[in-house]
Order: sequence, then structure tokens, then C-alpha cells
Amino acid sequence: MSFTVGHYLAERLTQIGLKDHFAVAGDYNLVLLDQLLEHGGMRQIYSCNELNCSFSAEGYARAKGAAAAIVTFSVGAISAMNGLGGSYAENLPVIVISGAPNTNDYGSGRVLHHTIGTTDYNYQLEMVKHVTCAAESITDAESAPAKIDHVIRTALREKKPAYLEISCNVAAAPCARPGPVDSLLSYPAPDDASLKAALKEAEEFLKQREKVVILVGSKLRAAEALEETVALADKLGCAVTVMSAAKSFFPETHPGFRGVYWGEVSSPGAEAVVKSADGVITLAPVWNDYSSVGWNDLIRGENVLEVNPDRVTVNGKTFEGFRLKEFVKALTAQAPHKPASLTGRYEPVVLPKAEPSAPLTNDEMTRQINALVDGNTTLFAETGDSWFNATRMHLPEGARVESEMQWGHIGWSVPSVFGNAAGSPERQHVLMVGDGSFQLTAQEVAQMVRYELPVIIFLINNYGYVIEIKIHDGPYNYIQNWDYAALVNVFNGGVPGEASGKSGLGLKATTGAELAEAIEKARKNTRGPTLIECKLDRTDCTDALVAWGKRVAAANSRKPQRS
Repeated sequence: MSFTVGHYLAERLTQIGLKDHFAVAGDYNLVLLDQLLEHGGMRQIYSCNELNCSFSAEGYARAKGAAAAIVTFSVGAISAMNGLGGSYAENLPVIVISGAPNTNDYGSGRVLHHTIGTTDYNYQLEMVKHVTCAAESITDAESAPAKIDHVIRTALREKKPAYLEISCNVAAAPCARPGPVDSLLSYPAPDDASLKAALKEAEEFLKQREKVVILVGSKLRAAEALEETVALADKLGCAVTVMSAAKSFFPETHPGFRGVYWGEVSSPGAEAVVKSADGVITLAPVWNDYSSVGWNDLIRGENVLEVNPDRVTVNGKTFEGFRLKEFVKALTAQAPHKPASLTGRYEPVVLPKAEPSAPLTNDEMTRQINALVDGNTTLFAETGDSWFNATRMHLPEGARVESEMQWGHIGWSVPSVFGNAAGSPERQHVLMVGDGSFQLTAQEVAQMVRYELPVIIFLINNYGYVIEIKIHDGPYNYIQNWDYAALVNVFNGGVPGEASGKSGLGLKATTGAELAEAIEKARKNTRGPTLIECKLDRTDCTDALVAWGKRVAAANSRKPQRS
């Protein structure tokens, strides 16, 4: 068997640790899909559509550090660009590979199907460059190794998505074999002079301040510095808070942990800890209108040591040429002891147990979900009140929370948790998702059934887009209701030629007692997903969502400024 372009791609993806890739078949990528199967290094997982495919790969990258998705030209890849935008915003190295027209059709003047009806087939490559860190088109086998390596290396280094386009008549063309993968995994050596200068300024900053606090941001995981941050906190002996999108990025069992900082909707006591500090070390923060509560709570200025993935700003000076991980590790070695901010104790939110027969409330649902979360759980929180419910949960050591606060695509969580469960089947996966969000990507529950992934889905049925209602209400926020629990039976039809017996389970909960019973059934259903439809009153949401929604609405409704 000759070694081909498709084999080269498969070998490189396997070398970087991928055990699976996601795919939606189309005639421009069929030969490539055959080549990936022939290589045999990865399982080929099928998605219901290309939007879901891109988000499934995004979820897989959250578990495995990278991911790949295979789609067809134009009708497939343009749909997948939505997920690429999300991966770019959320700093995830997802590699989307699109099949492309036969090389003989480029420049021929012929009009092809699955295109926009012109004879220029470069438009897709130009479009995708805006949501990727690297994009290449492969129309010959000789250049394929260099282009594949460039795309993968850049995605891994920058923690951003990348794109490959492979002509359908090139995927099976003979190709050279790859060498060691080390060249794709290495980083440039840090600039020693810049690093030393940044450390000197940071040391001066800390010397002049007594009450120091660390604020963990949402890019810290992509910066590969979670463990280094714990070591820095230990050395400083100071209080540590996390931004809302960084929930679980710092252990909540750590003696320095003081909750989630989110301005006026922070965890109890967390806002005071940050606002009373005379020095804040922000690690990989993202300051947008959501994280700053409508631009009202930005932590910046002369009392901030801002450490970003590619730059450190302190004392009015800025430094680059080294990674955040390298800076934090070096800072830890020389950091002074600064325990003044570590006053009091962190008191997690305690939600009282409701009467079992009482109508189910948001608080009781959250309390029971929190009790379900253990150190082996990955909890997905969909855009909306699920963010705020996750924020007020207390996490045991090892628990993870996944959210998408920068891109904020509703419905993202259903395919993403599917991909994450495929990438980390040893963990328990729990999803909190609203009914409006669920309707966008519900099909991927069928794939959870097909691949026997026991995801527990808490579907909050409150008859509409409650987060949008709190930001700006209107008739467009109210949706056609579904019988969500019954929908799971539609997905249990099986796949011809595959083993039967796979089972998704749909349940309903209108009281606390019914929810507790449903959770017990979900625990026992290890052959497929369990969807628990939680009926809540539309007005029943967290106070934090209401307060935050008003602030964001005010920011959105600012009148144009005139010079």
C-alpha cells in the first residue's frame, strides 16, 4: 500500500494525540475519508451536520488539546466556519479539513456544484482566513507535507483553529512519509533579555504593594499554565479569584480560593477581595462587555500586573518574547510572601433543600446538579442562566466547567459536550442547557445514542430565551415548545449494521422528588444519554442574571457619540 496525502494527514493527527476525528461526508471529501479510514489510526465519528461537526471538534479539543473535523467544499465548510469562529474566540486548536474540487477544474471556466456559481474556487480559502491562524490549499502531493505541518504546528502554538483544503483528486496521491512529530510540538526559545526585564518590573510592582490578589482569566488553560498558577499562589500566599469564564481553572479547594469575580454579580465576598487590593495580578484575562458587566467592572490600571499569553504589562511598560507559562514560573521563583489579602474564609453558596413535592425551582435544580458533580465530572454550562448557576456551584477537586462566554453561540453546548465525551469517555459529563438553545443543535443527541455516550442533559424548559428576555424583551424571545423528553425516543432508532441495544432515555421533572428520581435513573443509564426535562417557571432565574442583563442592555443601548 502506497503512502498518500490522506495517510500523511492521518499520521500527523495521530502523532499529536488524536484518537478520533469528526466528519460529515460529501462528494468532495469521500476519497479523503477513505484514506483516513485506511490509515486506521483514528476512529471516524459522524456528525449530523457541519455546524455540529465543528462544535463537536471544539468540545473534543477542550478534552484532548486539539481536534480535527472533515467537511465537504463550500456547503459544508462555510457552515463549519461558525464553529471555527467559536474555536478562535475560545482559543482552541481545531483543524478543519475541507475536500475541494478536482485540480483540473481550477482555471477551467467550468461551474461546479456546491459552489456559489462562479468559476473562481478560491473564495472559501479567503473567507476562512479571517477565523483561523493558518490556512492552506493542497492541489499537489509534493507540497502537502509542508502545508499540513505548517497548519498543525501553527494551530498548536497559537491555540487557534486552522484550515486545510485538499483537492479530491490529490487525497489519494502518493506522498512522502512524515518524520518525528517533535517539530510540530516545540515552541521558540524565550527572549531572555525581555523575560528578565519583565521580571524586574514585576518584582518592583510587588515590592510596593501589600494586599495582592490573583485574578485568573479564561485564556489561562490555553496558555498551559494552570499548575504554574497554583505554584505562584502558594508562593505569594495571597487570595485567588477567577473570572466567570475561568470557572474551574483554579482549584476551589485551595486555601487561597475566594470565588468568582464578575463585578457586581460576583460570588459572595469576591468583589470586595479584588476591589480592596492594592495590587492585582491578572492572568490571561478577557475583558469584553460580558465579563465586565457592560463595561462597568474592568480591572486595569496602575495597580494591575496584566499577564497575557504573549505580553506582560506592568508599571506603564510592556514586554513580549516569552510565553505566559515561562513568565509565571520565573516569577514564582522570586515572588515575595504577600498574605495580607487572605482574610476570612471562602464560603461557598449553600442552596437550601426544597420540599420534595414542591414545584421544581431553579435553586433546587441547581442544588441537585451540584450534588451530582464529583471530581471526575465535566460540567457544560450553555449560554444563559446556566452560566450563573455554574458560577454559584462549589466544585470538588478535579471537576471541570466548560462555557463559551466569548463566542456565546446558543446551542453550542450540545455538540460540544458530545465531542468532549468522545474525547474523555472516562469522565462523567453533565450539561445544563435551555430549551431555546437546545433547539438549535438537538440532532447531536442522536450521536450520543449512536456512540453510547452517557451524557446527562438537564434541559431547562422555561419556554423561551430567558437571557434575551432579561437583556431586551420582545416576541422574538418566545419559542414553539417541544416535548423534549419524548424526543429522545426519536433518536433511538439504531444504525443498520451496528449493534442494537443503545438507549437514550428521556425523563421529566416538575418537582424536586421527580428530579432526584430522574438523576438516579440517569446514573444507571450507562449505554447512552439521559435527557431530563426540568419544567421551570419563566420568571424563575438567578438574581445575578437579572442584574447582569440590565447592565449589558444598558451598554447595548448607548446612543451614538457625536464629535
